[in-house]
Amino acid sequence: MGGSGCELAGFRVSGHTGVRGESVVCAAVSSACYMAANTITDVLMLNADISLRDGYMSLTLCGSEAGRAQVILQGLRIHLEQLAEQYPKNIKIKFSEVQQ
Repeated sequence: MGGSGCELAGFRVSGHTGVRGESVVCAAVSSACYMAANTITDVLMLNADISLRDGYMSLTLCGSEAGRAQVILQGLRIHLEQLAEQYPKNIKIKFSEVQQ
C-alpha cells in the first residue's frame, strides 16, 4: 500500500480524465488535494506555496514546515496512489521530496 520512507515537501497534480463519465476521477483527486492543502494551511497554519489553474494544482513546503505536514502528505500520497492504480491512464502525480 504505497509510499516510501522519504519526507515529502509537497505535491503536484495535473490533467483531466478527458473521458465522458469519469469526471468522478477528477472530483476525487481534486477533493483529496484541496482537503490536504486546506488542512496544511488552515488547520496546521503552515506557509505553503500553492499554485492553482484549470487541471493543475501544486503545493510546496520548505524545511520544518514540510516536516510538520508529513502525516497529511503521506496520507494524500497513499490515497492518490490507490486512485492511480484504479485509473492509471487518467491520473498523473508528482510528489517532491525534501532536499537535504
